[in-house]
Amino acid sequence: MLNLPANPKQHLIIFTRYPEPGKTKTRLIPALGNLGAANLQREMTEYTIFQVQELQKAIAISVEVRFAGGDLQLMQDWLGLDLVYQSQGEGDLGSRMAQSLFDAFQSGAEKVIIIGTDCPGVNSQILATAFEKLHTFDLVLGPAIDGGYYLIGLRQAIPELFVNIEWGTAQVFQKTVDIAQKLYLSHVNLSPLADVDRPEDLPIWEQALVGEVKG
Repeated sequence: MLNLPANPKQHLIIFTRYPEPGKTKTRLIPALGNLGAANLQREMTEYTIFQVQELQKAIAISVEVRFAGGDLQLMQDWLGLDLVYQSQGEGDLGSRMAQSLFDAFQSGAEKVIIIGTDCPGVNSQILATAFEKLHTFDLVLGPAIDGGYYLIGLRQAIPELFVNIEWGTAQVFQKTVDIAQKLYLSHVNLSPLADVDRPEDLPIWEQALVGEVKG
C-alpha cells in the first residue's frame, strides 16, 4: 500500500519518464537530437507539474509521480521532495496503469485520474473538470487527436479497460470506449487535445509556451 498524502479521496497519477538522453521522446530525436528530445521531456513534465500545482490551489487532491527510467534519487533531485514517487514497474503501459489504479484505490482513493506529460493542453481547468465529472460518471476519458487518450479517470479499478489494447496505435481510445460499453460503464469525454510525439507536433508545444507567457 502506498502512503498517500493527506486527503487521498481524489488522487492524480502522473506517468512520466526520467529525461535520459537517447531513451526518451525517441520519435523526436531525428528533429531535436538525443539531448534536445530529453530536454523536451524534462520541460513538458515540469509544465505538467506546474499545472497540477495550480489545481492543488483550487481543490484538495493527492498527487503521485509514476516514473520509468532513472531512480528515486534522480527523480527527487529533479522534481523535488514534495512529490510522492513510485516506479511504474514492469509490463506494458496497460498493466502499469492498471497497477497504479489498483494501488491508489487500495490506499483509500475514491476518484483517480491518470495523465501523461505529452499533452500541453492538459491544464488545471481540464483536470478540475475531469475530477468533477467523476462525481457523475464511472469513466472519464480525454481523447487525443492521434487516437489515444491523454487522461483516464475512474471511481474503481477496472483492469479490463487495460488489456488487449495495442498501445501507441490510433485505436486505443475507441477500443477503450468499446470495452467500457460492454461493461455498461457510464462514460464522458473531455475535449480532444493533441499530443507532442513527432517532429510535426512541435508547434503545439511552442504554442503552449506562448500561451503561458501571455497568461
